[in-house]
Amino acid sequence: MTELLTQNAQQHPTKTAVLTNESSILYGELEDAVTRLSRHLIGRGLRSGERVALHWHNSVEYVIVMLSVWRAGLILVSINPRLKTAEIAWVLEHSGAQLCFSDPELLKLVPAGVEVLSQLPATATSTSPLLQPDLDAPLMILYTSGTTARPKGVVHTARTLLEGATMVLRYTPGSGDRPLAISQMAHIGALQTVFLPALLQCGTVVLLRAFDAAGALDIIERFRCTYFFTLPASLQFMAEEQAERPRDVSSLRSILAGGDSCSLALHRRVKQQLEIHPQEGCGMTEVTPVAINPPDAVRPGSIGLAVNGEVRVVDSRGIEVASGDVGEMVIRSPANCLGYWNDPQATAQLFEGGWLHTGDLVTRDPEGYLWFRGRLKQVIMRGGSNISPQEVEEALYQHPAVLEAGVVGFPDTTWGEVPVAFVALRAQSDVTADQLTAHARMLLADYKVPTRFFLLGELPKGPTGKIDRRCLRESLVSETNNGGNAMRALA
Repeated sequence: MTELLTQNAQQHPTKTAVLTNESSILYGELEDAVTRLSRHLIGRGLRSGERVALHWHNSVEYVIVMLSVWRAGLILVSINPRLKTAEIAWVLEHSGAQLCFSDPELLKLVPAGVEVLSQLPATATSTSPLLQPDLDAPLMILYTSGTTARPKGVVHTARTLLEGATMVLRYTPGSGDRPLAISQMAHIGALQTVFLPALLQCGTVVLLRAFDAAGALDIIERFRCTYFFTLPASLQFMAEEQAERPRDVSSLRSILAGGDSCSLALHRRVKQQLEIHPQEGCGMTEVTPVAINPPDAVRPGSIGLAVNGEVRVVDSRGIEVASGDVGEMVIRSPANCLGYWNDPQATAQLFEGGWLHTGDLVTRDPEGYLWFRGRLKQVIMRGGSNISPQEVEEALYQHPAVLEAGVVGFPDTTWGEVPVAFVALRAQSDVTADQLTAHARMLLADYKVPTRFFLLGELPKGPTGKIDRRCLRESLVSETNNGGNAMRALA
């Protein structure tokens, strides 16, 4: 990555590398800043393979720190700005990060126990030669919630990230020119489908500090953005905002949507308001992209054609299913992550049989297009962000009045899915749903907080005594359909 930066700086030193509403930086300036900070990191005694965390909103500073960590031969640990203190503490502890760069606005969230910098050092403290890059060494750890109570650290290399970025360039016009990052750079989507394609083509990447529909459309108009990646929920908000107050978005050449399914109604609405058919694609933190709709052959509702290695659709025995039959999507790709940080068991499960198992159920039609049909995992997908039911339950159990907690996903027209909680309280407790919501907000990122609470006398159990989430989910569906009888039956 940093060799690409040096090449771009030598060839186009006065071209803008990063552009935001607040500031900008040229390629020559970025090269100087990255060299200075990387030498500072080496001068602090940090050595190859050690971890440095980055907890910052989208900004020029984020890019400088990220590239500097890589140039110093260190491993970057990205921290989502939406996380709360307890979640940040887990990431820092599990990754073994020795230093954390934090946005001044977010500094109060970072727990004690690790050295924190909220300003970028102005001077270098080392003149040691910088390391030669290893394309296949761990470069970055991105934490994602899964089916366990704690987030897992997905390990990527320069090679795996660049392989995916190359595919994005190939299938999405404008992604190497002036692409816009709407989601946070701490997320694989903004990094691999926006920033890296721009770096590969010496483009100008535009960063939105934090998403809101009006701000996204304004920045497209102001800076003449040529492409953006976003989640369907965000795209919905943008289409509605554009209908209310139209902007000049004629500079756009493509829109990539992923992280959840785009409804046919949303396809129509976006085409009507932004004059471009969104290209649905799919990927995950472990490998992105997996599939993309070709720009000249978009099939609304499909997640596209496989673009990055081999994709199979298999049954529970690992045998490929017939066209049109439902199976799990598994992948063998040079963009596949190395595995999970310090978690050999989860890594072995991820790559069982030599293929990366997505946990996503799909069908493949005769033309090769893939269609999403559901998930094998219990993970809840809200607007493209994974939510572990167990993680939310653990937060609820920290309330002294909670005896039992079960969290399930429920369909939502805006977010795809939202978390809903079922709670049994201890005897004589008079805690309300509002109080439980406030408690959850102190411990969890806002998107993980349950949108509804059902207070029951006891939660249903399966044969082994575990809380039966399937029963809860089915009861929630019945509750919606028959006006409350299901919940009364459970209680």
